[in-house]
Amino acid sequence: MKRGFYTIMSAQFFSSLADNALFVAAVELLRTSGAAEWQRAALVPMFALFYVVLAPFVGAFADALPKGRVMFVANSIKVVGCLMMLFGTHPLAAYAIVGLGAAAYSPAKYGILTELLPPSQLVKANGWIEGLTIGSIILGVLLGGQLIGPRIAPLLLGIDLPLIDTGIDTGPEAAIASMILLYVIAALFNLRIPRTESPLQPIAHGPVALVRDFSQCNARLWSDKLGQISLATTTLFWGVSGNLRYIVLAWAAAALGYGTTQASSLVGVVAVGTAAGAILASVAMKLDRATGVIPLGIAMGLLVIGMNGITNVWVAAPFLILLGGIGGYLVVPMNALLQHRGHNLMGAGRSIAVQNFNEQACILGLGAFYTAMTRFGVSAFGSITLFGLVVAGTMELIRRWHRDNSVRHRDEVERLLAIARSDPH
Repeated sequence: MKRGFYTIMSAQFFSSLADNALFVAAVELLRTSGAAEWQRAALVPMFALFYVVLAPFVGAFADALPKGRVMFVANSIKVVGCLMMLFGTHPLAAYAIVGLGAAAYSPAKYGILTELLPPSQLVKANGWIEGLTIGSIILGVLLGGQLIGPRIAPLLLGIDLPLIDTGIDTGPEAAIASMILLYVIAALFNLRIPRTESPLQPIAHGPVALVRDFSQCNARLWSDKLGQISLATTTLFWGVSGNLRYIVLAWAAAALGYGTTQASSLVGVVAVGTAAGAILASVAMKLDRATGVIPLGIAMGLLVIGMNGITNVWVAAPFLILLGGIGGYLVVPMNALLQHRGHNLMGAGRSIAVQNFNEQACILGLGAFYTAMTRFGVSAFGSITLFGLVVAGTMELIRRWHRDNSVRHRDEVERLLAIARSDPH
């Protein structure tokens, strides 16, 4: 791997670490302030909101500037979201601003991979960066859980700044303030990311032109016989993964009687499995065989339903590792295939923005679905069952879609797979 790849990984690690610790702290902030459970569930779709709304603009922004600079600006926006949460803005609104920073960050983070590395290294690079991201999720949720816990929270609250009244009076607020330091570390790494030789692409003039350009890119990727399958699969995976963070918290409270600190460790257990699956896929899978993992998505949906039968943490831990492992093995090759097709069809930043739009729209839709079930009194167990059935059923439809493509458009599918096998750049 090129030297700059490790700088990208370091920046991603600290930014993702802060994102995930902040999620746990925000859940606890809402809980301790007496907010309804549906508001805690709504954190997930609120984070996804700006990914969807600003998708036509962030991809073009990422392609128009050096991507390290874009990532620096995005981390600065996340800091603003933390400060808003600390100074009285409703946590849902403030968390949406953090999501705005993440929306701007993602096209640059993934887009620079296709500029820096050849397609032959994309699966391996995705394996490493997804594995590292999952590692940061593990540590982030554990860190967030500990920062709001009875041991560390009093220590943080005991820190006084001379002549400054910060107004930070609770454990969740102290944890949120700590996230600012992590975002600053990530920003320092952003400034060290090398400039690639890929030419910058000017932003089209005016919002109407940007929306038109984005719509054309979105249609182009959905019409590609491999792009559409990899996009559909990764869209569903991230829709599930994004909501699973809160679903595991809610399930642990209902099935095991856990509080936020204890339940956050089980979210980390899922992430351990995902990291293992991602690393295994990066070693075992090749780009042209990526579509072979589609049936794993059906298994993932059915396993989500299986959570309802578990009431013992010693059974829960290996089960959640398996669930995460299947997801990690599924997403890495499909994500690499999607990046490869997107890079061939349009600019790297634009292709990632299209990917983010679809994936975050799925997180938003599934999150709104789960939040609505919670809002109208459906139990955690009932919500999980319906959620899993939707996932398994949708993955079965994607499997049939790819099968039909392989029959009706066999020559085109084979040609695209041959490109994936032979492209040396």
